[in-house]
Amino acid sequence: MESKQPMAENTARKGPRPSLIQSKPPRKRDPRLLAVIDQHGCTGCEACIVFCPVDCIEIVPNVPHAQFQQVVEVDIERCIGCALCSKYCPWETIPMFSYEEGIKQAPSLTMKSVCNQKTKEDTAPNPRF
Repeated sequence: MESKQPMAENTARKGPRPSLIQSKPPRKRDPRLLAVIDQHGCTGCEACIVFCPVDCIEIVPNVPHAQFQQVVEVDIERCIGCALCSKYCPWETIPMFSYEEGIKQAPSLTMKSVCNQKTKEDTAPNPRF
């Protein structure tokens, strides 16, 4: 015999979850190497995304240039320098730089630079250096 009790109210959160961390926590130490995708040769095949152990490589949405099928970028603030993306990139477009050199090279190789979409935030000096 079935009981006809009313189901409990659904209390699942509707909409986006508020962030528990207001900003990125500082790194304990900087990696020795950084991956920077050279957008002049990247085809957007996503091989690097598959091998990244910290998910710091993401697809860039709504790229306005027809020359790019799909574009991926490395979030250098999350990159740990493991070099797996560089090792498995079939187009050899992910050079690994020393941390300091990677910070210097990123502005000239990343998608925003290639498409002339730099913002004030991108060109502002990094307070860490």
